[in-house]
Amino acid sequence: MATELEYKKTRGRPRTTGLDQPAAPVQALDRALVLLRELARTDSANLTELAQRTNVAPSTTHRLLTTMQAHGVAEFDETSQNWMIGVEAFRIGSSFVRRTRIVEAGRTIMRTLMETSGETANMAIVDGGDVVFISQVETHQPIRAFFRPGERGPIHASGIGKALLAEYTDEAVKRIADGNGLPAFTDKTLSGPEDLIRDLEEVRRRGWSLDDEERNLGMRCIAAAIYNEHGEAVAGVSVSGPTVRIPDERIDELGPQVKQAAAEITRSIGGVPPSGRT
Repeated sequence: MATELEYKKTRGRPRTTGLDQPAAPVQALDRALVLLRELARTDSANLTELAQRTNVAPSTTHRLLTTMQAHGVAEFDETSQNWMIGVEAFRIGSSFVRRTRIVEAGRTIMRTLMETSGETANMAIVDGGDVVFISQVETHQPIRAFFRPGERGPIHASGIGKALLAEYTDEAVKRIADGNGLPAFTDKTLSGPEDLIRDLEEVRRRGWSLDDEERNLGMRCIAAAIYNEHGEAVAGVSVSGPTVRIPDERIDELGPQVKQAAAEITRSIGGVPPSGRT
């Protein structure tokens, strides 16, 4: 999390020396992506056809295809001797569709949440043991929380992270704690598995989570989970701001607002809360 002051720092590409030339493409990757696009354009094609269409030597085309096959993004039919798109390519593409669908559906709702709460609204997903921020609507207040798109945060010390962790079993939470550790960022970080599990029980009971200065002193975050059509938590929405604007007496006011925003985003993508949740 960065403050507004940090937000004003220069962002973009790293500094370079000499002329600022565009980075040269990696030839093998460039050829593989051209080949992947050609596979996506046609139902199936043999090696010779693909080599001709992409203007790549057959031997190189074969190496690229077998590498992609090892990763599941290409498949080979022994009977027809044709290559085609693999199921992993579908999974990758579907991930993008899900992400953009949630971001687009949630943008208006997040803006309303920002306006009613007066605090920055955020959206994030889980990737590995982290939360990854994918959208934000900033407050007009001079001091604000700021997350760059793609910025990662610790799942156990994040409002959205804990909202999504609450969907896991206690055993799964312990496995995550054992695998990733629970590093303490402040004296309020829940760095013990049992403390975290007790907090997650409270999250499940009320339907929203609280990051109470657990990542950054002086900052609070309130979050709730967003569900897909299978009742699975796929993202989270939150409001975050300084403790001077989110004192104890405001937490119970903001919690239901964030929970309602998450429910609206869930409905807008055709999602449903899990059984027993409202």
